[in-house]
Amino acid sequence: MYPLKFNPILKSTIWGGDKIIPFKKLDIQQEQVGESWEISDVPGDESVVSYGADAGKNLTQLVEEYKGALVGESNYKRFNGKFPLLIKFIDAQDDLSIQVHPDDELAMKRHNSMGKTEMWYVIDNAEGKAHLRSGLKKEITPDQYADMIADNTICDALADYAVNPGDVFFLPAGRIHSIGAGCFIAEIQQTSNITYRIYDFNRKDKNGNTRELHTELSKDAIDYHVENEYRTAYEPKQNEPVDLVSCPYFTTSVYDLTESMSMDYSELDSFVIYICMEGACTVTDNEGNQIKMQAGESVLFPATTQSLQVVPEGQVKFLETYV
Repeated sequence: MYPLKFNPILKSTIWGGDKIIPFKKLDIQQEQVGESWEISDVPGDESVVSYGADAGKNLTQLVEEYKGALVGESNYKRFNGKFPLLIKFIDAQDDLSIQVHPDDELAMKRHNSMGKTEMWYVIDNAEGKAHLRSGLKKEITPDQYADMIADNTICDALADYAVNPGDVFFLPAGRIHSIGAGCFIAEIQQTSNITYRIYDFNRKDKNGNTRELHTELSKDAIDYHVENEYRTAYEPKQNEPVDLVSCPYFTTSVYDLTESMSMDYSELDSFVIYICMEGACTVTDNEGNQIKMQAGESVLFPATTQSLQVVPEGQVKFLETYV
């Protein structure tokens, strides 16, 4: 197998901005694109290969055809033949609704779906004016939570962060969160589209209707534990991997390269995804397959990949994630 690129799946939203199209260098006209789904196996939103021998096939078809050779033998068994990650770029011109996602047990019980644990990497912050919410900053009970939704004070209980490029937030299932205005982020998450909308700032659509809230569903899904800090601490470095998140659903590192680097995946039984956020590079695998990658692109390397050689064009910054 060889490295795979996919056509982006663009999502227009009421809170979307104007960064995704130029960031991805797409020659189209589309307003308020809030999300670009880069690699997706969500039913109805399956990513389609953009070039090569498998061009036109979607990710579901690829997993069915290549099985463990694509995703890794253990992953193929663990996730019942489903691709386990969903990769997105998100551009928020306005605050997203406050949300929570159920864990695997609750999502399977209610929706026959995996839950949603995810992480964010902040790419841009609208000239220093971006913020987001992650986690509770004070202890509340489920009943108090419901009361705070009813009287429009739920934001008073949430940790609110001014953010800068490079900030990282890990969001295990059950953690209340909201991407705030000005955030342009890369998101890595479980393959799940189950979201409980907690609060939407009483916004109305073009027909004057407010969006549905899931107060009762979310009450049992929330993790009410309070932590002192929700931002992930790490030390940025050049020309070496920097570990960001390691959890049962994905392991993610960031690379900021000005020099060539060899990557050894010979002991890894998993696909690997690169999500490019700055600059450009050429990547060559152990079979001699070569692919160029630039900011705004994501590349899926199959589990058969033994090694990669990354040669930056001056400088390149990307996330590496696998299961």
